[in-house]
Amino acid sequence: MFESLLKDFEGELYFRDTIVDEAIRTVYATDASVYQEKPIAVALPKSVQDIRQLIHFANSNQLTLIPRAAGTSLAGQVVGKGLVVDISKNFTNILEVNREEKWVRVQPGVIRDDLNANLKPYGLMFGPETSTSSRAMIGGMIGNNSCGLHSIIWGTTRDNLLEVKTLLSDGSEAVFGAITAEELNKKSQLKNKEGEIYRELIALIDNSENQEAIRTGFPKKAITRRNTGYALDVVEEMWQIKTGNPFNLSSLIAGSEGTLCFVTEAKLKLIDLPPTEVGMVAVHTVSLHEALMANLIALKHECSASELVDDFIMEFTKTNIEQSKNRFFIEGGPKAILMVEFFAETEADLREKAERLIAELKDNNLGYAYPILLQDDAKKAWEVRKGGLGLLRNLPGDTQPVNLIEDCAVDLEDLPAYIAELEVLLKNHGVQYSMYAHAGAGELHVEPMVNLKTSEGRTLFRTILAETAALVKKYGGSLSGEHGDGRLRGEFIPFMMGEKNYNLFRQVKQIFDANGIFNKGKIVDTPPMNEFLRYEADKNIPVQKTVFDFSKQESFLRLAEKCSGSGDCRKTEITGGTMCPSYMATRSERDTTRARANILRQYLTDNSETKAAGMEETKEILDLCLSCKACKSECPSSVDMAKMKGEFLQHYYDEHGISFRSKLIGTFTKQMRLASILPWGYNFIFKTDFTRRIANRIVGFHPDRTMPLLHSHTLRNWYKNAKEVKDFNSTKKVYLFCDEFTDFNDVEVGKKLILLLQKLGYQVLIPKHVESGRTYLSKGMIREAQKIAIQNVNALKDLVKEEIPIIGIEPSAILTLKDEYLELVPENFREAAQQIAHNTFIFEEWFAREIDRGNIKKEAFSTEKRLIKLHGHCHQKALSSLTPSKKSLSLPANYEVHLIPSGCCGMAGSFGYEAEHYDVSMKIGELVLFPTVRKQSKEVIIAAPGTSCRHQIKDGTGRVAKHPAEILYEALL
Repeated sequence: MFESLLKDFEGELYFRDTIVDEAIRTVYATDASVYQEKPIAVALPKSVQDIRQLIHFANSNQLTLIPRAAGTSLAGQVVGKGLVVDISKNFTNILEVNREEKWVRVQPGVIRDDLNANLKPYGLMFGPETSTSSRAMIGGMIGNNSCGLHSIIWGTTRDNLLEVKTLLSDGSEAVFGAITAEELNKKSQLKNKEGEIYRELIALIDNSENQEAIRTGFPKKAITRRNTGYALDVVEEMWQIKTGNPFNLSSLIAGSEGTLCFVTEAKLKLIDLPPTEVGMVAVHTVSLHEALMANLIALKHECSASELVDDFIMEFTKTNIEQSKNRFFIEGGPKAILMVEFFAETEADLREKAERLIAELKDNNLGYAYPILLQDDAKKAWEVRKGGLGLLRNLPGDTQPVNLIEDCAVDLEDLPAYIAELEVLLKNHGVQYSMYAHAGAGELHVEPMVNLKTSEGRTLFRTILAETAALVKKYGGSLSGEHGDGRLRGEFIPFMMGEKNYNLFRQVKQIFDANGIFNKGKIVDTPPMNEFLRYEADKNIPVQKTVFDFSKQESFLRLAEKCSGSGDCRKTEITGGTMCPSYMATRSERDTTRARANILRQYLTDNSETKAAGMEETKEILDLCLSCKACKSECPSSVDMAKMKGEFLQHYYDEHGISFRSKLIGTFTKQMRLASILPWGYNFIFKTDFTRRIANRIVGFHPDRTMPLLHSHTLRNWYKNAKEVKDFNSTKKVYLFCDEFTDFNDVEVGKKLILLLQKLGYQVLIPKHVESGRTYLSKGMIREAQKIAIQNVNALKDLVKEEIPIIGIEPSAILTLKDEYLELVPENFREAAQQIAHNTFIFEEWFAREIDRGNIKKEAFSTEKRLIKLHGHCHQKALSSLTPSKKSLSLPANYEVHLIPSGCCGMAGSFGYEAEHYDVSMKIGELVLFPTVRKQSKEVIIAAPGTSCRHQIKDGTGRVAKHPAEILYEALL
């Protein structure tokens, strides 16, 4: 039936029984909730007319449209057996900014943080700030009436929504904004769907019985986070005010979860940027109750935010690469930390506010430590808080934190008592839990740990929500504060709000959408909350044998399951970071780390006859993973997709064989060794445009991609024969890992590094070892890489030690010794591998350490003034740091180093060479790296430690980038 749509539909449509379409439908079966249901189709519309077509199609075929933005909803709002309409790729424009009146008009796919980055030059911002603000989109924020960290001063999305442009259930357009009583009367007389909505809604609200039900059945007025059902309390309040411009149905659309209409544009209220001085008091407490009592005092001090983090989350920051850098402020072992933020015009004012709060807390014997964090330090602390949901997914075992009662809100004064009772409730069920987030708004995200893979766990899942609902109702609270009802809490609305109000909600749905074409089964008439979960109950999943050791993550499957769906991998280049480069280029959900983890999880848990097809679908979704490793550090759940992709490909090869091109890439070292017999012949082919293009096509590389050339001799041969090397001896020694790229292609870099260190008094030793195995790892030939790892550990175990460490030039090669080798070698080699890893360094890491030890001084280098723009290698950023590179290059007295805020360069080893990946590779480069390099004058030095990065910069900009060792060698006096 979908064929009829294709004629005029401009966007993408996936519904066929093909590998690609089935894979994409599988990817869209989940969001950030516990639910999973495969949609019948997925559409990515390009225009409003596309959406209108979908509405007409849905009406004709009795389908429901499921609007989806970033897909970070926690109550299953965008999961269902309908037609998913993803606006995140094409509806991303900021349409108009009015500085004087302080508003902005946007499409629903605009990301909150990206919007504010664009508004910054105007001195304005959009206030509501979810913890997912780096990827949360305005459409989704409207759907859920999102609130976030600063809602106590900046309000909810509803508070900041001026107007929405929508398509109604008949495909007609309507704008819902502030109107006068006279305008409301005119609207009610319209002979169209919009007029019908106003007439029937007014009839519903202008009824004394209905008004009484709303006033008595809704949560306490003091509760600002009140998102259960539809916002009829807001509509009723507007109806009572007959003066000014009180009536604005955009307030009803906010929080309606895409069930009433389809939003195509939104006009948002803006506020002035806050004062530049930002600080935080991190109040350390010995109990949750103490933190909540401190919260009541903090709110009297006019703070901008008051957020809680518990010990569960803090514990998981220790093992997360990125978050371990952010936990510097934690003193001792607090049960909870209350993060209280202040804004001020000056640092002195900021400190005064902080000290006043600390003094009152001490007077009340609340807290034991009160570090004051300013500016960047405060931002790092906030990252700990924002990472809460993902960090919790590092809990081992099948009993995992679940989004269930995480959105309950009560009156601030009731919060300590409510939480105390809730703790008793959970302990009575023997359930562990974590509590964090919006203490200042009366809403803690409470995450009970439940095993949803068992029948008992599913029953407990429902029981906890039912008992918590009764507790929330006792306090006059809201079952949903900001995450919405979705399919999780919908069936409890009659209990919470009363049957009368629930029937009013059903009437509202009928008024707007009688045929149920908009997100049917959410808020009202929802399926049972413990059905269509991600896992089948009591299903036996055999543990798959793997080449990599997954014991630290428990298993291959458990590593995939760690993905919470929080969508941190949907950041754009505007927000920054490296994860996920292919998504940044394509803006397609299928190219996120989340999509890859989800399809792997579904494949690994599939015991059916369709598993063979599932393998092909999984391979399709994994295709654009660059194995950059950014997810290993930037994902709060540490979902290591590079490792999982490698393992999956090895199993795929076991069943289907290895392609010629993959073999060619994997055996790069053998190819280069053979070609180095006649380097001039190889170079002739690949230096000449005509012959290179032919050769590239033959092996499946893109004809426009240049190839790395061979040096006239290898680094090992030069090292063996160079007199200046043979004659040099020193008590200060260091091993150099002669990787395959430096040995054959980047020989000059290797030579300059050796001569640099000799000049500085170090004897460089090249031990006997084989290639790193990086080329095999990059193509998923894990068994071959394992053989190499064993050989190298065996060769280096008696040589590399603290006194004589081993350093490497190419980050992707040397870091195999610190990363993959530890999970590739057999157990009897593990201790030796760890010893080597402990004494293995990227060149700049070791160089910076020697600077700190006073062994290398700036007096050895030029005092000439130079500016350096540094692009870091992905693996270096994920597994190490760019700080040593910047420190090393800044050693010469007048060398100024600026980090290019780029993620991945886009080359990623062989990825950027492959014909089908070339365009994406160059798009990634064009995000930040290429434009930044092109802007630099010829005098500026471009630095890049990675060989692939340097090659990509040359192909993309024509500029020659240098390795830090080259730059330092050339700076020697």
